[in-house]
Amino acid sequence: MSFERELNKRSGSQCELCAATENLKEYQVLPTQKGGLDESIYACVTCIDQIENPGHEDLNHWRSLNDSMWSEHIPVQVVAWRMLSRLRKNGWPQELLEQMYLDDETLAWAQATGEGEDDENKIIHRDVNGVILNHGDSVVLIKDLKVKGSSMVAKQGTAVRNIRLDHENDQYIEGKVDGQQIVIITQYVKKI
Repeated sequence: MSFERELNKRSGSQCELCAATENLKEYQVLPTQKGGLDESIYACVTCIDQIENPGHEDLNHWRSLNDSMWSEHIPVQVVAWRMLSRLRKNGWPQELLEQMYLDDETLAWAQATGEGEDDENKIIHRDVNGVILNHGDSVVLIKDLKVKGSSMVAKQGTAVRNIRLDHENDQYIEGKVDGQQIVIITQYVKKI
C-alpha cells in the first residue's frame, strides 16, 4: 500500500486537523528522523498554508483543534500543540493548550521548531539584507559557495527553493542545490 494511501486510510479521507475532505496531501512534520507515517499527517492545503506562513492564520479555522488535539496519532498532536502555541494570545487556544498532555519526547518534538517560545527567545533567521526568512521560503545565492566535503560549488545566482531553518543557529538554513541537500550560511543568501 502506498504511503499516501496509508495516510488517507488512517485519516478517514479527511484533513487530520480540520476534517476538510478536499485538496488533501501528505505533510511531513519537521524535524524528521526517519520520515514515514509516524512523522506525517494528512492535511488540507488551507491548513498547510497557514502552518507554513506564520501571521496568516484564520483564527476561526483553527477552532477545529478542539477535536484534533485529542488524536491518537502523535504527529497530529504535535501540529495541534504548535498551532495552539502560536495562537495562544487569542484566549481560547491557551485554554486548549492547558488541557493538552504530551509525553516528554513528544513535547520535545513539538518544541523543536521554536513554536511556543516567547518572541524574545525565538531564533530569527535573516538574509544578507536583514529580511526575515521563514520555513519554505525561496532564496538566491549572492556568491559562489564551495560545499564542504565535496567538490561541488554552488554558483552565485542559484535559486534555492523551500528552505528549512536550523532551529538552533540563526546563521544556518538548509536547501537543495543541484539535487543535493546542503547547509547554507544566511549571510550568503537573499530572499526572493
